[in-house]
Amino acid sequence: MPPHAPPEPVPVAAERTRLAPSPTGALHLGNARTFLVNWALARRRGWAITLRIEDLDTPRTKPGAAQDAIDTLRWLGLDWDDGPFDQTTDPTPYTDAMRTLAADAHAYPCALTRAQIEDAASAPHERADADDPAREARFPPELRPALAPRAFDDPVTNWRFAAPDEEITFDDDFAGPQRRNVAQSVGDFVVWTKRGQPAYQLAVVVDDHRQGVTRVVRADDLLDSAARQLLLYRALGLRPEPSYTHLPLVLGPDGRRLAKRHGDTRLSHYRDVGVGAERVIGLVAAWCGVCATPEPMHADDFAAAFDLDTMPKGPITMRPEDEAWLLQR
Repeated sequence: MPPHAPPEPVPVAAERTRLAPSPTGALHLGNARTFLVNWALARRRGWAITLRIEDLDTPRTKPGAAQDAIDTLRWLGLDWDDGPFDQTTDPTPYTDAMRTLAADAHAYPCALTRAQIEDAASAPHERADADDPAREARFPPELRPALAPRAFDDPVTNWRFAAPDEEITFDDDFAGPQRRNVAQSVGDFVVWTKRGQPAYQLAVVVDDHRQGVTRVVRADDLLDSAARQLLLYRALGLRPEPSYTHLPLVLGPDGRRLAKRHGDTRLSHYRDVGVGAERVIGLVAAWCGVCATPEPMHADDFAAAFDLDTMPKGPITMRPEDEAWLLQR
């Protein structure tokens, strides 16, 4: 996909959300549920929609995945008001944010390896989860250097945000009131990577602010990230802070996050074997409480019928009978 110029900061004249696929793999049924709910809320409530391709995780980016994501969203019947915009086109907003964090003594370079951090953890629960290699061990506070204003002059080293030992509270529009202490749960977290790129937490905050995003809708595996992102909003002096809506994950029959181990749930797979978008939307509609059992449905009909207040609060389970219904001729 050719690069797209990032937008200028958008005046917040109305509510805005974003669809933000990552080109690290194909979209699957769990993604379909989240994107459909996000899109339906926007169209029902009059929010503008930005399409952002979150392509900063360059080692994991798959060739053609960005265009595949765009094509799949269109296949589902979703649209957007501006974009697509890529993150990798212009690094300037991220480096500007890092200069601010460093100058205000909110961030510092840290060359410690993951193994060194784990070895310094004072309790077993502070170590990384062996079942989730992407999850970091808690950064022990004794490893933090003395904080002082500094220049952001070492962009090929990890930089960490100095998480204050305080409680962050916010009201999630679906998950309800939340309380998080980032210092106690993950400690000082990475905001800039040794690849010379912003980490996810910083990139999301910078992009959401400059693109005028006021409503963030995503899966609840990112619920803990909201507190980290609010800390960054405040450290950078960015307003307004967004409202969050975190939706339950789609799980496999074994109770684990839907993944390759549960079979091929890629939307491109279903499309290739002749499954229509209306059947995918119909299954999502049943998962979301729109209908008691799956029935073919267009995206516009889903948006008209969807009600966040009646969506089941617990995780959604992809059952063998769901797969059978999708493939039914």
